Amino acid sequence: MRKSKWHICTLIVTGFILFNSACAQNPPLSGLAYVNEEKLAEQSTVLLNNASYFVPLQSLDELKIASVHFSNLYSAGFDSLLNKYAKVSVYSGKDYTGIKSLDNLSADLKWYNTLIVQVNDADLSNPLVINFINTNQKIKNVVVALFGSSNALVKLNNTAVPVIWTERVSSVSAFYSAQAIFGGVPVTQKLKKNISALYKADMGFISNKIRLQYTVPEDAGINAVNLAGIDLIANEAMMNQATPGCVVLVAKDGKVIFNKAYGYHTYSKTLPDKLTDIFDVASMTKISATTMETMQLVDQGKLNLDGIVGDYLPAARKTNKNDLHISEVLEHQAGLIPDIPTLEVIKPSDHTTDSSAAYPTKVNDNYYLRKDYFKDVMWPEMLNSPLKTRGSYVYSDLSMCFMQQIIETITAKPENIYVQQQFYAPLGMQTAGFLPLYRFTPNQIVPTEDDQVYRHALLDGYVHDPTAALMGGVAGHAGLFASANDLAILYQMMLNRGTYGGVQYIKPATVDLFTAKQSAVSRRGLGFDRWDPIADRHYPSQLASPETYGHTGFTGTCVWVDPKYNLVYIFLSNRVHPNVGSKLSSLNIRPRIQDVVYQAIQKGM
Repeated sequence: MRKSKWHICTLIVTGFILFNSACAQNPPLSGLAYVNEEKLAEQSTVLLNNASYFVPLQSLDELKIASVHFSNLYSAGFDSLLNKYAKVSVYSGKDYTGIKSLDNLSADLKWYNTLIVQVNDADLSNPLVINFINTNQKIKNVVVALFGSSNALVKLNNTAVPVIWTERVSSVSAFYSAQAIFGGVPVTQKLKKNISALYKADMGFISNKIRLQYTVPEDAGINAVNLAGIDLIANEAMMNQATPGCVVLVAKDGKVIFNKAYGYHTYSKTLPDKLTDIFDVASMTKISATTMETMQLVDQGKLNLDGIVGDYLPAARKTNKNDLHISEVLEHQAGLIPDIPTLEVIKPSDHTTDSSAAYPTKVNDNYYLRKDYFKDVMWPEMLNSPLKTRGSYVYSDLSMCFMQQIIETITAKPENIYVQQQFYAPLGMQTAGFLPLYRFTPNQIVPTEDDQVYRHALLDGYVHDPTAALMGGVAGHAGLFASANDLAILYQMMLNRGTYGGVQYIKPATVDLFTAKQSAVSRRGLGFDRWDPIADRHYPSQLASPETYGHTGFTGTCVWVDPKYNLVYIFLSNRVHPNVGSKLSSLNIRPRIQDVVYQAIQKGM
């Protein structure tokens, strides 16, 4: 296992990396031992005081959450699991003893509306801790995670907030409780005996699993040993300089069973790839942003797939784009050319090194585009571009550029803002979005090309695709950045046929329609790429089922959803660093890793 220069320990459960923390505890169990302990944790976990059904947490975009721990030995793992679902700030109550009282802790928690408080028997022997809970419950949402004996539960008789209690004190029970708060695992048990006048036998609230669970392969019937080939193929990719690093995630049956980072941001090996790293996902934007919004607008009756482009875009009515059907555009069968010329034809007077009112659009560091360049130059070029044979399959970035203009016209809202508000934030996706440098530092973002020809800079946090770059980083075909975990959430929602976290984002029939084969001349769905029926192509994988849908990205990324196997597979890399290369494809890295996953599933059947 690789150690970073900061001496951070990565705790691994047989291929499933749970969290990063300073090495203060032993690694948790793995394999079937982990599954058995997880079952014991489930059997000992009870949810109390939940008449308002606050747990599992809902409306994640409205919650500002902090987690407070005192002497819980497994707080690092607990907090790490919380942060899989939402941004949760961590506070140690031990830092607020003596002169710095718990009143100071409450003051520091001013800006949070939801507190998750981890306590055990020893913590509740301190009346200041109980007072901290009872005082905050009057003004904030509070959830108590209690680990320890029933004697500790008695001390919470005057506490009205939801309590998730388990007598089992272990790393796995900590993981389980954290996931139960967000609905990653269910709470199935009730009190087996009378504890106090308040907590009596058969009391307790049952909750459902409504979000991803984070566990070991054996929990989904897969032997972790059979996934070892992923390591070999990922290392092969790096040894052959197909990519400096990558992140692989596998979710089976609504459970993330494999999530691992390999290599480094660059070949200088300065920054190791991390599970939380943010990648430019390139053409995965087409389905992860534009098509998502399109599906929702179809559900709302605001967009008709049988309608034509001219119905929505007045500027197209006097062009050859007027009578193109929306469905044709989504299927890449409208006859649109692949793209328009961009950086190679831009005039020196169109850009400068400093921002100003005349040059407001930032393409990357020291590169600013003149005002209205898209409206004056790029949009007319797209509108007046020639059409190839209509009805034939021609993969086109312009298809999603047109869809962006259509959906923005319907919603009167920029695409980046719409998908953030309607999908990413409520789903709990913490990194996904356009223009990542407005929210994250470059060290959190994996760089792409070192462009010394046109932009004269290493592209780190700026979109790699040149058309999207000149559109200000927000485009229908490219521009989205995300981590693997965020994409797992989004595509688990799709695998659930539009529902996640108890919320329906897209109607099941719409998911089925868009992800199904639509054409007699291509394998495509509506927006989505799909399994290729030509067997020799093995696309996207030799063993993928005909139900499989997803997309790849030019930067070296992919996501594939296979409903037959209840599977989500995500691969993120920066194969275009420092320059565009083809080794990732020629070595078949992405499909071969996917094959390992299928083989492991089949061995477990």
